Amino acid sequence: MSAAADRERGSGEGSPTPHAQPYYCPYCGEQDIRPGEEHGTYHCRTCDRLWKLEFRRLGAPADA
Repeated sequence: MSAAADRERGSGEGSPTPHAQPYYCPYCGEQDIRPGEEHGTYHCRTCDRLWKLEFRRLGAPADA
């Protein structure tokens, strides 16, 4: 699959698995969201908030 196709589906470039784009704003719950300018950012046009989704890691916290 091409990098352009990955971007259209909402996944990161070079990602081995596609990532789903969010369907709802985490602040107001509306569905009027669009991808932002930076990778992983989204803008809700209803409440005018911009947020970033980021995968941190798998497993227990490092201090556990």
